[in-house]
Amino acid sequence: MLFKALLGISRQARAMAGRVPSQCAVCHAWPSQRVCDACAARFAQPAPRCQRCALRVPEGTTVCGACTLHPPLFDACMAAVDYAYPWADILGDFKFRGDAGWAGTLATLVRSTPRIEPALDAADRVLPVPLSAQRLRERGFNQSALLARQLAGPKADTHTLLRTATTQSQSGLPRAQRLRNLHGAFAVEPGRAAALRGQHVVLLDDVMTTGATLHAATQALRETGVAHVTAVVLARTGTD
Repeated sequence: MLFKALLGISRQARAMAGRVPSQCAVCHAWPSQRVCDACAARFAQPAPRCQRCALRVPEGTTVCGACTLHPPLFDACMAAVDYAYPWADILGDFKFRGDAGWAGTLATLVRSTPRIEPALDAADRVLPVPLSAQRLRERGFNQSALLARQLAGPKADTHTLLRTATTQSQSGLPRAQRLRNLHGAFAVEPGRAAALRGQHVVLLDDVMTTGATLHAATQALRETGVAHVTAVVLARTGTD
């Protein structure tokens, strides 16, 4: 019990640290927010991306060739940054080293990305991709849920979309294998399913690699009659 209490205090302290000036985590300028304005401008420049999968595309292209041939289940996809320096390291601190104080900074980064704020405003609700119960116990929090609460306030819905299975790590697996791993991994809470019919939702995750997780979650939402799904991710890897 004492350990859990100390762990809770530690997390609260880290969350408070995210709201006060400190060194910039990238250039180490002092005093600064966790990422200073100069580093945000340098490393979070808007980029042309496929409107269906958020991969980078040449200027003037709206949909990549892969999505033209095989459109994803979700209707649109937007990403704030590439999964690269410095965001990959920052996400590691946020997710795996328990630094929940990054949620506010990263949510601001997402909301300031072109097209994302209008999508959030137009959505009936914002659904973070859930963790399995086992992963949630290990990590202590769901990073996507923290982002959703920062981004959407009362629209953030952490109870409707459920993770029904713990899947093996997806890292390094091809998309086909990821899809097999995630088959049936998501469901909608039965008592809330009717309320989703005809709604426009934003499906929020931290990182998108092949889109398999978003595909599986969208499939569960489509089965309840959701009318429109916009996927929003903080970071997008460079390959699909």
